[in-house]
Formats: sequence, structure tokens, C-alpha cells
Amino acid sequence: MALLKSLRLQPGLGALSARASSWWSHVEMGPPDPILGVTEAFKRDTNAKKMNLGVGAYRDDKGKPYVLNTVRKAEAQLAAKSLDKEYLPIGGLAEFARASAQLALGDSNEVIQSGRYITVQSISGTGALRVGGSFLQRFYKFSRDVYLPKPSWGNHTPIFRDAGLEVKGYRYYDPKTCGFDFTGALEDISQIPEQSIILFHACAHNPTGVDPKKEQWKELAAVVKSRRLFPFFDMAYQGFASGDIDRDAWAVRHFIQEGLNVALCQSYAKNMGLYAERVGAFTMVCSDVDEAKRVESQLKILIRPMYSNPPINGARIAAAILTQADLRSEWLQEVKGMANRIISMREQLVSNLKKEGSIHNWQHISDQIGMFCFTGLKPEQVERLNKEFSIYLTKDGRISVAGITSGNVGYLAHAIHQVSK
Repeated sequence: MALLKSLRLQPGLGALSARASSWWSHVEMGPPDPILGVTEAFKRDTNAKKMNLGVGAYRDDKGKPYVLNTVRKAEAQLAAKSLDKEYLPIGGLAEFARASAQLALGDSNEVIQSGRYITVQSISGTGALRVGGSFLQRFYKFSRDVYLPKPSWGNHTPIFRDAGLEVKGYRYYDPKTCGFDFTGALEDISQIPEQSIILFHACAHNPTGVDPKKEQWKELAAVVKSRRLFPFFDMAYQGFASGDIDRDAWAVRHFIQEGLNVALCQSYAKNMGLYAERVGAFTMVCSDVDEAKRVESQLKILIRPMYSNPPINGARIAAAILTQADLRSEWLQEVKGMANRIISMREQLVSNLKKEGSIHNWQHISDQIGMFCFTGLKPEQVERLNKEFSIYLTKDGRISVAGITSGNVGYLAHAIHQVSK
């Protein structure tokens, strides 16, 4: 009783217990996600012609979410087998991991043949990046600096920063040409401190849609090799960019061919439409089989306290598609069809802008590749598209080409012309 009485008399204790929420009174309201903000504004709009060009998910030519036929077939196969839901190993579904490495590097790649690599299943591309970032933070003893292209996917910076790495950048996009700043990139990369980490988008650079050409990739690889930089590839769009899985993986394979051991992140959100299944993979190319085994052991130790083990359903779907000849062949046609629709929408938008009488050069729209396009529109022009035409995109002028259809491309071209003429 005496102790309780003395506690009641201590200043501040009564006030603290009276307002339990004070534990978090110092927590500030965080800024809204820019992409989700675009979607929320779109949902509130009642205009029948409204367009959402912010969301990074494929849509068919009617503007509807698209589930691949091969995914439906794989799901039916799995349902017929009445499989259990037991935990996967920490590294995920072995069949899926092996097939992912083969897809990225090619079946005949020396790395695959020799077995000097390790691939673990991850929680989509985001999870692969975080696992890779955490491994580098713990074991890459040469540097804590990771250099990203400017700009890069918005999630890259917080992923690597929260993994304990220092995020820096190199020139990549030239707003004057809406294209690749090759000279700037080479200059910056040649001055990056030796043995630093450098991130590349393997294909369909997000958010710009601007990719280096093969000859430029060769020069980039040469500089990376001469500076002894560690190349970290993010490949979220293999097959989905050009419609050709080998073309889209060319840069990764070239770096390896040049003797560079890379880290690689893969996602099956876009190229298989498995967005909510969260299917991805992280691969580390090593010097030999023994090194790969040691890296694997430490990756498992990192993953265990993160999420223990990855989900099974999406990995089973992806593995079935990648390993069954008939499903794989059909999937390659489907992913090519998705890529071709994106390419067609780019071409139709440029054509319709010309029909509108626009005197601007919009060639960069068709030159860029993948789901996203940096239009070159200024923030005030984007605001006019929002307010006057109910067309929603991020303030930097980035659009998701997947949101364009043959039914609305004319309306979009008219609106862009009105705000840019």
C-alpha cells in the first residue's frame, strides 16, 4: 500500500496513465504514397472518360485486369492434385528456384552448368531486393554504398536504406531528350569509388522506360569491370519488356560473360500477372560451388527471422509454367502478346498526337520500352490533365502505358495536345 501511495504521488505518472496514447504522441503523419494517391483520386472521379495511368499493373484492351490462360491451367492442375499446405523450406520451392535461374541466365549458361550460383525464392521482387540488400550489408566488406540510376524505382531507396546501406546515384535519364544520358552515366560510373555496389535495371527501366542499347551495355560493363564495382541487377520485366525473354535478359548474361559475378532480383508479378501471389527470386552468382553453398547458408540465416519461409501457391504456379513444355510455350506467346499490346499503345499514342496537330517530337514515347513511359510533361500540364480531363498520372509525367486502350488512346492524345500545345 505504501508503495502504491508513493507511486500515485510521483509527478507525471498519473498524467501518463490517463492518456495511454501518449506513447506515440511523437509519431508524425507520414506522406501518402504517390501512386496510391493517384488511384484514390481516380476512384473519386465520376467522369465516364476518366483514365488511371498511375497503376503499375497490366490491363487488357478493355482496361480490365488480365489473368493469363497458362496461370489458369496451372491452377487447375494444382487443384486436381489436392496438394497440402505444409511450410516450404527457408529457401523456397527448389523446382521454382532452379527454373528461375535458368530463365534468367539461360539453360546453357556456364553458371547453370557448373552450379556456381544460389537462387532462393523471395516475396516478389521487393523481397528479393531486401534479402539482397541485407546480405550485402552483412557480408560485402568492401563498401556500404549502393549507386542507383537517377531516377530509379521509388522503392529502391527505402529498401536499401532500411537494409543499412548508403544510397547514392549516377546520371541516367536526360530530360532534354527524354532518353538515356549515356555520356553522363559513363562519366559518373567511372568516378564511383572502386568496389562500390551499383544497381542496374536489366530491362524496361522503371520509371522512365529508357534502356541502354546493347553497345552501350557493353561499355557500361567494361567500366564496371575496370572500376571493380559489384553489379546488382533488378529484373522485374523479363519477357514483358520486348516480348523476348532472351533479349530482355541480355545485359545480365553479358555482364556474367565478361567475368562479373552479379546479384539478381526477379519478379513474376508482371510477366505472369502473379501480382498478389508475391512470387520472386534472388540469385547470387559465385566463384565456385563451395562459395555458393556458403552464401546459401547465410541467406537462409537472414531470411529465417524476416519471414521464415515464402508462400507456396504462386511458386507452384510459376514452376509449372516454366517446367512444362506446353505451358511454357503458351506462356511465351502470352507474355509476347502483353508486350506487343504495350508497344502498340505507344505507337498509337504517337500517331494520334500527330493527328491532333501536335508539333512536338513525341518519338521518345515509342522509343521507350516496357510498362512505363516518361512523357516529358511538366507538373502544371499533369495538373491540367487531372482537373480538365480526369486523366490521372504521377506529377513527374510518368504514365503506365498499360492503362491505355484502343478505346481511349484518342482521348488521351487529344488531352495531351491541349495541355502541351
